Amino acid sequence: MTTTISSTQTKKLTRTVSSSRRNKNLIATIAIGIMTAIVLLPLFAISYEILRQGIGNINLSLFIESPKSVIDSSAGGGVAHAIVGTIMMIGIGLVIGLIIGIGSGIFLAEFSENKLVPVVRLFADVLTGIPAIVVGLVVFQVLINSRIIEYSAVAGGIALGFIMIPIIVRSTEEVLKLVPVSIREAGLALGLPRWKVTMQIVLPSARAGIVTGVILAVSRVAGEAAPLLLTALGNNFFSLDPMKAMAALPLVVYKYAFSPFDHLIRQAWAASFVLVVGIFIASLIARAVIRQRN
Repeated sequence: MTTTISSTQTKKLTRTVSSSRRNKNLIATIAIGIMTAIVLLPLFAISYEILRQGIGNINLSLFIESPKSVIDSSAGGGVAHAIVGTIMMIGIGLVIGLIIGIGSGIFLAEFSENKLVPVVRLFADVLTGIPAIVVGLVVFQVLINSRIIEYSAVAGGIALGFIMIPIIVRSTEEVLKLVPVSIREAGLALGLPRWKVTMQIVLPSARAGIVTGVILAVSRVAGEAAPLLLTALGNNFFSLDPMKAMAALPLVVYKYAFSPFDHLIRQAWAASFVLVVGIFIASLIARAVIRQRN
């Protein structure tokens, strides 16, 4: 009799505990869902507004023509000069960001015993927190105000490159740390020098993560207007000379958004749409390439 009562009580207790766990799990799931929705809501709201305002103003002239008349909306015109300028400046910045960022990330992850590692990591963290306009101001003071170069795509690209660096550094470091130590040891056991193990074994293993970090860095700087105001300055004419003042999509958006003319405001929305879609397509292409190579 005693054994039967004890078994019944045990089953009731088990059901009670199981029910309590299910209820807690349900509450936690609902809370996570609500928090996720709150986080995603601004993203969807911004994307919807850009899509609603921008897609209706997309036309062929937007991509192949430069600005014509500010006052006359019937004159047409587009932002081809800004699209080319954006690609050129991001390309220049990407070269700087890749060389310095990936190199520093490798140094932090693979040579952690070096005494300079804390210093490099500190500088990377500090650079992350510096406002973009301050970076632009520094580039302006060091390069433009000192007459080393003029307002140009090169100056704008340098500013964007310095903004990219800390993002690429930290993402590269964290991804390389995820590569198993056994892979490094296997390469060293085969007699390969340390630098060759890093370049030919460790880096390819972390390629997907590094590319993701680079995409994040490009997405971060693609919409920056503040540093370009102080470095690239802007230009209403089509130009391929990287040593001259040049337009960019963020500058066009900034300039046209405050315009009293409706057709320029519509072009600002269209330029915003092109910028966002361009970043999205570049991200998809990069991820597709990585999947194929893996």
